[in-house]
Amino acid sequence: MISQIKNIFFFILFSSFLPTSLLARDLVIKSLGHSSFLINSAEKSILINPFKAIGCASNLKEPKEVTADFILASSRLADEGYNPNNQLMFVDPGIYQFEDILLNGISVPHDRVDGRRFGMATVWSWEQNDLKIVHMGGAAGDIDINSQIILSRPDILFISIGGGIKSYDGQEASRIVKLLKPNVVIPVHFARGKKINKECDFSNADLFIENMKNFKVKYVGKDFQIKPKRIDQNTIYIFGN
Repeated sequence: MISQIKNIFFFILFSSFLPTSLLARDLVIKSLGHSSFLINSAEKSILINPFKAIGCASNLKEPKEVTADFILASSRLADEGYNPNNQLMFVDPGIYQFEDILLNGISVPHDRVDGRRFGMATVWSWEQNDLKIVHMGGAAGDIDINSQIILSRPDILFISIGGGIKSYDGQEASRIVKLLKPNVVIPVHFARGKKINKECDFSNADLFIENMKNFKVKYVGKDFQIKPKRIDQNTIYIFGN
């Protein structure tokens, strides 16, 4: 009995020095701009779509100094698969195992002509902190029924919404969201506010939001914590750049 009390005491003492996020097993999502995010949990750190500061990302700081356990990239294009430090990067479709994380990469057209212009993008699905996450930042084409089954009902869905030559527009993205039925949607590849960058072919988020009447919208900063057991339902998170 005394030994049990000592164990409890030392556990409480040790826990008091741990960050709250580790105790609560929060998922911490940090926006790096464009379609790039750093997703941190107590066990893993995953970098999504690091980019070179060109084109629509020309005014953003490259995440080349960001370190993670591994990278997930939609393709090897410079705006979503830039890897100057040669970190471990998964980019080709397939099933991979990294320690306790199973990664499922599915090939989807990167344009509206079955990939004939920009090739195929890889859509990633995995579980982290007991949350199913799907990243469709590089997709612009239709997904077949088998892919729908694999990707369906994620807790968090990253999806492009700004239109242009290799991104879903707001109406196309809303149709995909309704097919997959996620809890939380995080849009990428869109212009902020009403001012549109003339050097970029992205529109703002208005069309997407107009087509998502059943979803509430939350505007968050560059960092946001998600508690797995209290995750929002039918919510769009708009991250600031």
